[in-house]
Amino acid sequence: MCGIAGYIGPREAVAVVLDQLGRLEYRGYDSAGVAFADGSGITVLKRAGKLACLRELIDRNHTHSHLAVSHSRWATHGAPTDANAHPHFDAKQRIAVIHNGIIENYFELADALIEKGHTFRSETDTEVAAHVIGEEYDECGELVEAVRRAVRRLRGAFAMVVICVDEPDKLVAVRNASPLIIGIGENENFLASDIPALLPYTRDIIVMDEGDLAVITRDEIYLEDAESRPKLPIREHIDWDIEDAEKGGFDHFMLKEIHEQPHAIRQCLSGRLLKDGSVALPDTFSPEEWRSFKRFIIVACGTAYHAGLLGKYLIEGTLRLPVEVQYASEFRYNNPILMEDDLLIAVSQSGETADTLAALRLGKEQGIRTLGVLNVVGSSIARECDAVLYTQAGPEICVASTKAYSAQFATLALIALHVGHLMGADREKLGTLTSALQRMPELLEDCLKLEDEVKSIAEAIQNTSLIFFLGRGADAAAALEGALKMKEIAYVPTQESPAGEMKHGPLALVVPGVVTVFGATNPTTRDKVISNIKEVKARGGTAVGLVLESDPLTAGIVDHPIRLPHADSHTVAAAASVLPLQLLAYHMARLRGCDIDQPRNLAKSVTVE
Repeated sequence: MCGIAGYIGPREAVAVVLDQLGRLEYRGYDSAGVAFADGSGITVLKRAGKLACLRELIDRNHTHSHLAVSHSRWATHGAPTDANAHPHFDAKQRIAVIHNGIIENYFELADALIEKGHTFRSETDTEVAAHVIGEEYDECGELVEAVRRAVRRLRGAFAMVVICVDEPDKLVAVRNASPLIIGIGENENFLASDIPALLPYTRDIIVMDEGDLAVITRDEIYLEDAESRPKLPIREHIDWDIEDAEKGGFDHFMLKEIHEQPHAIRQCLSGRLLKDGSVALPDTFSPEEWRSFKRFIIVACGTAYHAGLLGKYLIEGTLRLPVEVQYASEFRYNNPILMEDDLLIAVSQSGETADTLAALRLGKEQGIRTLGVLNVVGSSIARECDAVLYTQAGPEICVASTKAYSAQFATLALIALHVGHLMGADREKLGTLTSALQRMPELLEDCLKLEDEVKSIAEAIQNTSLIFFLGRGADAAAALEGALKMKEIAYVPTQESPAGEMKHGPLALVVPGVVTVFGATNPTTRDKVISNIKEVKARGGTAVGLVLESDPLTAGIVDHPIRLPHADSHTVAAAASVLPLQLLAYHMARLRGCDIDQPRNLAKSVTVE
């Protein structure tokens, strides 16, 4: 969620870290700050609001330095104010700290420090951590050892970067559950919480592992593990271009990423769905292991959870194998019943989602096999799973996820096909799904051609106070994602459920002006959906329908039809129908003047539980 940037080297450090932070704006934030060594001490400048507010403050101050750290904060402890923005000082203002995550025991630490005479200038857990480091520094007089000692006293999830006025030649960084990446340069080195911040400067990186501590100088990177044992850094090279993380002529990252979905699915299927219809998933499990699984448990949050629900329809329908989909945030607290022949599938775009990581660890503690469906190579979940299937969707920058959803669904479909072939599933079902999946990129391209039509519908309904998203079967799962997008970026209240549930209470909310979006891609439930549409229209509601081109009957009943191309698989058709729903949310947000790529209160990678 929060952005971290650091630099040490010959360049103007503040300019570098601000540029880095600007490339992390997509993560979502509500305040920002910078700390830099200026020869006489450490200067901290910080402001609530967007980076522009911080830049104005920096422009009014002298900021010459060759070492700096910067941070964009997504508020957890304390409101988004100047005082609560990072960086934070220790009690003697010798040490400055930036931090992602949550220090869970900060209350008890703060109470102990207050008894010793400490006072705090903010409401944050981060300032408490800074004071703890400062206290340890008073005792040992050496920054790295002070950080080591302090980390042993801190409980929670954090990525932390520390600088000290007495040791202005180094950055000290610690990773515990929240990502940190070191960028390797010549006579300079960098630090960031995500790769796009490093791409203008270097393609060579070190991904810090869980529990690692790093000491970064101009010429050296020292790394040690959680037991303070030195370790050899593993150097990686980033192949994708900086243009992949930029808008490419589109007004917003979200629109760019919606339009990238056909390419993302081609990338996802490439080398996996073969011309003869077979599926290759190397480096996962052996055929014997795949056959041994008797139940799949999908754990995920938000958009990934919705992709998991659609995957459940597909896997159960193809394999007749039970699939549970659980919110990762609830999984640990539900006392789940896990068995040795279960496979836990952790679905996450970033691979850093804290709740999903916690659910994964519980599964591993219980001794069951784990598989990650992820987009980010080298992420925390990737490193802890028994096997990983990367969605290969490319970098996703907008906070509201779009192409990741399609790619996660396609990856789950590949699992269904692969296991289906191994288990001797119904050949006709496998053939139908194979054909539909092979055509999915073209199907999404046809859906993109509906954008003008969708934009017109957005113009017609932009002032509504409530939108229902309804469907049956896989369309009900797709409705959940359409509703989430509308809430996330257009800030329109929504209610979403299977269409048959409307008459069990929610229908009371339908009055003139209320909009209902129906998914109607399944011919076998068409008549039932038509009845639901008529129930809404009879009460003065406006009906939007996602209907197949081959279904003129339903198209003639709704007020605003969106005619979708045919797909051989109903579940694939439902997945493709989410693209027009993404476009609908996007154009509603534009018309309502919303901040599309950085919606309020949200963050791209939620690394706190």
